[in-house]
This record gives sequence, C-alpha cells and structure tokens, in this order.
Amino acid sequence: MRATLLYQAGDVRVEDVADPKIQQPTDAVIRIVLGCVCGSDLWPYKSQPLTDSPRRMGHEFIGVVEETGAEVKDFKPGDLVMVPFTYSDGTCENCRRGLTTSCLHGGPWGVGGADGGQGEAARIPFADGTLVKLPVGEDSALLPDLLTLSDVLCTGYHAARTARVKAGDSVTVIGDGAVGLSAVISAKLLGAERVILMGRHTKRTDLGREFGATDVVSGRGQDGVAAVRELTGGFGTERVLECVGLKDALVQAAGVVRDGGTISRVGAPQYPEVPFGFPEFLRNITLTGGVAPSRAYIEELMPHILGGEIHPGRVFDRTVSLNDVAEGYRLMNDREALKVLVRP
Repeated sequence: MRATLLYQAGDVRVEDVADPKIQQPTDAVIRIVLGCVCGSDLWPYKSQPLTDSPRRMGHEFIGVVEETGAEVKDFKPGDLVMVPFTYSDGTCENCRRGLTTSCLHGGPWGVGGADGGQGEAARIPFADGTLVKLPVGEDSALLPDLLTLSDVLCTGYHAARTARVKAGDSVTVIGDGAVGLSAVISAKLLGAERVILMGRHTKRTDLGREFGATDVVSGRGQDGVAAVRELTGGFGTERVLECVGLKDALVQAAGVVRDGGTISRVGAPQYPEVPFGFPEFLRNITLTGGVAPSRAYIEELMPHILGGEIHPGRVFDRTVSLNDVAEGYRLMNDREALKVLVRP
C-alpha cells in the first residue's frame, strides 16, 4: 500500500510500504477513506532531524473494515468506522475512567510499529476498544464533519470540559486554528454566553463568529490582554481555552483570565516550563487541560453533528489526494490552508 512518511523537517514522501495484516486476534484492518493533516503534524514537519527510519504520519482518519481478528466482536467487514487519534483497549483501569489516551496497552499512531492515518490502509490494534461505528455511508456528505471527532473537535471540547464551561459563562479562546475554532463550538455547546476569540487571521475569525464567537480580538501580548479586559469591564473572562501550545499563549491566557478563573491548555506544549509563579498563585487561577481522550467524547458529540446542530467540518478548507499530501503540509505550514483533507 501507499503511506505518508516523514524523513526529516520539510521532507514528506508517499511511498510503498508493507500491507497491514492481522497480527493479534483483537486487530482489525481497515481501508482508509478519509484522513487529514493536523496542526500537531506540523511540529515534527518543522523540526525532525534526518532519519533512516521515517515516521508514519497521520492520526485522524475514517475507514471501512476489511478484515477482523478472531476475537473482534463489535465490527465486521464493510462497517464504516471512526478512528480516534490514539488506540486503546477499552478495558484497562484508565480506559474505564474515560482516560483512553492513558490506556495501559494503547498508544499513538505512526510510531512503535503502528500504521499512520495518511495512507491507504491501517491495522487497528484493540479494534473493539478503539473504533466507533458510523451510522452513515461511505459517500455521506457528513464525513468531513465526523472526521473532526477523531481529534480536533474532541480536543476543543476537552478544553471546554476541563475548564468547566457552563451556561452563562464568559470564555476566551486563544488561537484561531482548527482546535481554537472547535473550542468556540464546544464552549457554545456547553452554554457559554460570551465567547471572545483571540486570533489574527480574518478568514478564520470570521468562521469563528459563525461558530458562535461573540467578539474577536486580534491583538497579541499586552495589547490583546488590554482589549479583552476592556471588553469585560476590566475583569477578564471566567474561562480561558488555550489552543496554541506556545509559552506566549499561556502568558496571554493568564493575562485575560478573571481572578478565581480557570485556564485549560490543550495546545501541544512547545515549552518545558509552565510560566505560573507567585502572582498567578495569589490570583487563585486554576490551570488544567491536557491531551484529549477523544474516544471518550465521540459518542457524546456525534449526535450534534448527525442532527445538524454543529458543522465542525467547515474547518477543512483544502483537499488533496494522498499522492499530493506533501503539498497539503506546505499549505498548512505556510498558512495558506486552515486544515487539509486527504483522500487516498
């Protein structure tokens, strides 16, 4: 089969690799029908040193079951399935608590011998614990919306959930990427009355307004903090959802959160130390967040998509074939695209 490999920063190739096969009785093999490029894929795309063992890329995908192991009970060939961005057994202590990204036997796609989602097919370990059956056909117009459940929508939702957004709250979302826009959707789903989106790209912030943002602030740093404070009578917002992953974004989050408020950070952190010292301690700010256990949220969020209440697939603004996936990376890295669909 063909699959996307990353050899070094900026060097993405689509090459022939071994076809996936059932290795354990709990495995399934799927034919991938839709994938995408994630903002977190850009971090290794920008930084990975040259390697003789290229990394399989992609962790957000939908596929059709082709084959199942002898112990797979919940799926059969022909089922259209959603694949969360990590695989998990669904039975360990952490999975039972809903923390599937901490599965004792699971892991991420593309490393440790696991296939990636930017390819023609993939082996799915622990199929019964990992996969979610989709109640639509392979040709459904809802597939891009449903694909966001693999990662990006669930990550935005995790930010809102861990920040404990509730009806009537004021919320600031930092970042106008796909996760930030998903956080806007999620804050509105949980009842936020006011959602301030901090971003500088007009096409993205316009979409954020359509998703439910009540205000947009384009300023960064102290200018941005001052603008949010002015909008909120000097207090800041009760909840802040940090969806970037840079230290400056977290510092900005501390600047716009109300005393006694909560910051949830879900942007993959590109810094080793959290800039929270004595001043933040004195303000009783809660810092939470982390990696989203998307498998635990998929069935909760899916009805909002199937019922037409939300349309998160609008974050996809470009589509490429698998053979052109390197161009998809370039488009996102150069900010010519918000999020790129990949069709094998």
